[in-house]
Amino acid sequence: MSLLPNLRPGGRHGVASTETRDPIGYLVAGLSRLAQADVLDRLKIRKQAEQTVFTVTSGGFKAVTKANRQFSRRGSSSKQGVRAPGVSAPGTFDLTPTEDEQMLVDVVSEFATEVVRPAAAAANEACAAPTDLLEASLEIGLPILGVPEALGGVSEERSAMAGTLVAEALAKGDMGLAIAALASGSVATAIGLWGSDEQQQTYLPAFTGEAKGEAVPAAALALTEPTVLFDVLAPAATATRTDEGFTLRGIKSGVARGAEAELFVVGALLEGQPTLFLLESSTPGLTVEADPSMGLRAASLTTLRMEDALVPSTAVLGSTDGETYRECVRLSRLAWCALAVGTGQAVLDYVAPYVKERQAFGEPIAHRQSVAFMVADMAIELQAMRLLTYKAAARAAAGKDFAQQVALARNLCAEKGMRIGLDGVQLLGGHGFVKEHPVERWYRDLRAVGIMEGVVLV
Repeated sequence: MSLLPNLRPGGRHGVASTETRDPIGYLVAGLSRLAQADVLDRLKIRKQAEQTVFTVTSGGFKAVTKANRQFSRRGSSSKQGVRAPGVSAPGTFDLTPTEDEQMLVDVVSEFATEVVRPAAAAANEACAAPTDLLEASLEIGLPILGVPEALGGVSEERSAMAGTLVAEALAKGDMGLAIAALASGSVATAIGLWGSDEQQQTYLPAFTGEAKGEAVPAAALALTEPTVLFDVLAPAATATRTDEGFTLRGIKSGVARGAEAELFVVGALLEGQPTLFLLESSTPGLTVEADPSMGLRAASLTTLRMEDALVPSTAVLGSTDGETYRECVRLSRLAWCALAVGTGQAVLDYVAPYVKERQAFGEPIAHRQSVAFMVADMAIELQAMRLLTYKAAARAAAGKDFAQQVALARNLCAEKGMRIGLDGVQLLGGHGFVKEHPVERWYRDLRAVGIMEGVVLV
């Protein structure tokens, strides 16, 4: 059962139609319903984030992963799963969001401003996202944005563009909380994109609300490893064939909400090719440790250790020739670009009025050319980041090769995103160094764009 109402919104270019269904319209309908509900009141957005079992100490914690859910095997293991088709290209080069997409941006931006940003400071200190905020993200349908409609989701076409817009909008509130909210949906999207019929029938009902009496599970995408000069396309984690399936060995770091996750998508080297595997938290040999970092603290980052973790032969997600894995990396990098754009926009929106109000030597510091030029450069670079990201997302949504486009976008977003964060701190002077202002947190988060691999995808 879909979490969103069964509506037929306008087509991709805003033309009403009873024959086409725009996934953006579905999500907008759900968001509008949320805005009319009492979710914002229930969230008590200025309430301090609850301290969970994720305790930040010098030693962190170590625990067996969550194992309270048993996924029932369904479907045919030999049958290919449902695939959403690519978006039909209009024939012109136009990256302007459609009417429905712009409505999506406006509503999610409001959610980010009114709910996410006020909770960000406390979540950063607690290294955990507020439970109510995560529940609200479920209510607005984030986990099923990339799941095909035939499987209980809202997507009738590839959702890369919608996912990019959502990630950007959420990151304007806080990147760490955005990652925490998007992590489960990333796994659901991956299963929708590459899962077999059995995998889709087994796992997706839990995300779409069809698993009666059970909450939507936390889930995580795990590709990054704590290795010097880590190459995501050559993971150190390995998968070895056995009579019963595969044995996974290795360590994954930067895993969002790993202590809560009930399902992981992990990358490992299988017979020389990087491959994705579905790994349930109840698998013996799996442990998780706290891994609080400089940034993204609200995402509850953890380290995942696989010590002879045995998974069945049906655990392989997609192909074993490395192509599925490479596409996963590209879609993940696209998501990180969107997060960088959103956080960079938050920095610019914060410092632009600040430099006009801050007085030095009897006048606003914005009157100084060095300051004005720095703000202008931030705006220029941010627009370039957005353009490259949208172009890559549009090609991904159309099912076209976007390797070059996402490589260019990631290179620019990693370099200029970090620079925007640094300049934001610099423009605030001493205020940029203290926690009273959020720019120092945004700077720490932006540092992760060029380092993290996986975690989220669109």
